[in-house]
Amino acid sequence: MTFEEAQRLFNADQIRELAQNPDGLRFLKLRSLNRGEHLLRLFAAAGIQPNDSSARAMFREAFACRRITADVVGRVIREIYEEEHDSRRQGETDLINNLYRLQVFDWGGLHQNSLEKTIVDNYVKKIRSYDLLCDKIDNELHDSMRGYVLNSWYNHWTSIIIEDIFRDHPAVLPAVGQVKKIDFFIHDVPFDLKVTYLPEGFIQEKRRHEDHRPELTLLKQSARRHHIPLNEDLPSAKLLEDLWAKHRDHPAHSAQALIADLRAYRLRVLDECQQQPGVLIRWLYENQGVRRFDASNRLFLVLVDKGNFFDSWKLKRAKQLLDDRIRNYLDSVGATPGRLVNFDWEGNPYSALSDAIFVVHP
Repeated sequence: MTFEEAQRLFNADQIRELAQNPDGLRFLKLRSLNRGEHLLRLFAAAGIQPNDSSARAMFREAFACRRITADVVGRVIREIYEEEHDSRRQGETDLINNLYRLQVFDWGGLHQNSLEKTIVDNYVKKIRSYDLLCDKIDNELHDSMRGYVLNSWYNHWTSIIIEDIFRDHPAVLPAVGQVKKIDFFIHDVPFDLKVTYLPEGFIQEKRRHEDHRPELTLLKQSARRHHIPLNEDLPSAKLLEDLWAKHRDHPAHSAQALIADLRAYRLRVLDECQQQPGVLIRWLYENQGVRRFDASNRLFLVLVDKGNFFDSWKLKRAKQLLDDRIRNYLDSVGATPGRLVNFDWEGNPYSALSDAIFVVHP
């Protein structure tokens, strides 16, 4: 495979096809080192002086140089990762302690990845009065921004902690630089790590296919019967969580029985997903956001708190539990990790290598 062929496949997001070729796999690993200082270190490790000091030229030259073998590339990647991780290890305990201080996970009405649009649509273009705008900033936007920043902070640092658990394992080669759709290689298979929960949309779809009424419909009807206040101004997802909590705390036997039934159904779905994860994996691929669509190899880390499904986000900081489950998976994974998943997106067929690791709090 030539450099141009590898670059073409990479630009076309054909990562799985690229990784199936030895030269293509080497291209992806080199891409992880595609910074000037990393490439200079790579050439030094191979005992070679590059002809050009620009990162682009060194990347191409490294690919063409057979003295820069996959073993040399892997060794340099691990050295760089260990140096970067050493600095993080020193403050990890304090970081986790701080992550546990976040008690509420709420974006405050500001949508992730569209912050500017949300502010422009709801404040800049909607409000004409200067005084009203200032009042909204002080009484609404300030709290929303606080929630947005806290959630973003929590997601950023918990993601690094989780990725480090994977990257510390001997079966894993990190991607030390930013490579699109690749966080690491497991036995030379590239994966993009996705941390998720048991999706509410998946639960709704399962209930619909089995002719069960939606949870929210049942909870609303029950709330009216038991005179439980309905916060109709809440988004559906928040209203669902709100009504679960209110029914759990209600003394009526019928309210408790409804929660028990809903919980039993979710636990059955969870058990089915653990037994046959391919169904959930396919759903996750087919229900991607349009802006984020791709068919790359994905490893899904599915976090579920069986005691309170809506608290599953808290498991992202449960370092010891995560470490135990992730290492168990990596210790037992075969030489060819992942399962082939075929799925459809907007009428077109796709395939990817994927797998799911379930971290379930009892």
